[in-house]
Amino acid sequence: MLSRRAFSGLAVAGAAASVAGPASASVPAAEGTIGFHSLPSSNVPGEVGVAIYEPPGYDAARAEAYPFLLFLHGGNGSEKDLLFFKRVFDREIASGRVPPLVIATPSGRRSLYMDFRDGRERWERYILSDVLPFVRRSAHVDASRERTFIGGVSMGGLGSLRIAFKHPEPFAGVIALEPAIEAALEWKGVGPGTRFWRPEPALYPMFGEPVDPDYWAANNPATIASAAPERLLDLRIYLEAGDQDALYLYEGAEHLHRILFDAGVAHEYRLVHGADHVGPSLRPRMADALGFLARQLSPPGWIDQSVLDFRSAIDRGKRAIGIEPERVDPRRLIRR
Repeated sequence: MLSRRAFSGLAVAGAAASVAGPASASVPAAEGTIGFHSLPSSNVPGEVGVAIYEPPGYDAARAEAYPFLLFLHGGNGSEKDLLFFKRVFDREIASGRVPPLVIATPSGRRSLYMDFRDGRERWERYILSDVLPFVRRSAHVDASRERTFIGGVSMGGLGSLRIAFKHPEPFAGVIALEPAIEAALEWKGVGPGTRFWRPEPALYPMFGEPVDPDYWAANNPATIASAAPERLLDLRIYLEAGDQDALYLYEGAEHLHRILFDAGVAHEYRLVHGADHVGPSLRPRMADALGFLARQLSPPGWIDQSVLDFRSAIDRGKRAIGIEPERVDPRRLIRR
């Protein structure tokens, strides 16, 4: 079994190599800024760091408030992980592919962003009750649901999916990069492919000792989605994983994709060819995720008259052979 200490060293080394490697494009002249803050809370022990990215040309007095992305870091990380993607944020905004937005990363330590079963630490509540209001006080961000998003990478991908699926009301969408989720609906279905890097004792603080299977299921994104998929219809979902992920996280991502697909919940899913859990692929994958977010903020108008004419012709063909055309709902997959 790979020890947590050994895995931590490998993950941190991989992340550092990714950050230190050559950029895929030159850094734009206009750069955003990242400020670091401390946020005390009664929900979690000690003061917790929060990093806030403000885009190039940030104007705290402009008439239109900025869209807001709450981005959760991965295991063994901190709020400083926001620095890893700063060049991506700057470049995508400067190019016009992504509108200027504010991005905040709170430290989640090794919490899985969970409210612990025994109530000692309440990280989910911290995110929703402390971090969201703090960023809204500290930056000129839009507080409306339609311009508020949550996302994350690895452990943060898991946390963002769980929080968004349990509490879809505050968020327009969720972007989950290589989420550390299991391909299981029940605790007993979690096999050695997960336990070699996330051994059961590491979960005792969150889920109890031994792991409480009901509490695990109540906080497992796939189980939540499977139990009540209709609650997710108004949530825009982006899900991805690398097909070379050494932690096999593509298995959990594919599992969740199939649950959403079978339930007819519209979403975007990518199995990124050639990408591992760490390394240079993470920056372009972040750019792709931001592109999805940008399309939710400013829909590109893909359903134009040519598409409507095409659908009309196809519907006539369906009716000719006795198939009733589907009612189009962009929240749902078109199903027979």
